[in-house]
Amino acid sequence: MNSVQQSIPFELTVTAEDKIRDLLAEEADEELCLRVFVTGGGCSGFQYGFTFDDDRAEDDTLIEKSGVRVLIDSLSYGYLVGSVLDYKEGLEGSRFSVENPSATSTCGCGSSFSV
Repeated sequence: MNSVQQSIPFELTVTAEDKIRDLLAEEADEELCLRVFVTGGGCSGFQYGFTFDDDRAEDDTLIEKSGVRVLIDSLSYGYLVGSVLDYKEGLEGSRFSVENPSATSTCGCGSSFSV
């Protein structure tokens, strides 16, 4: 586990921290982290992805806050710098969302963006 540890480039709201902590507790695996990534596709060109992962690459960025660990791969990192991860519950359902200052436009569902 030679992950790079960062503290500022990607923030978590308290709501996101709480939800991640709850989901990880259900999995009962101390090694799991939430992986946040960007892939091509979606309505606006890029889309956010979220998965639990216990496999850390050497060039992953590890963000640790209040006992919650988030991994970002090196390719996604540039797209996510300055972003804030939140967890929202509403009429459209429950989901993680990313407030990304680098996004020039987003789709209506908030899961895809362009730069």
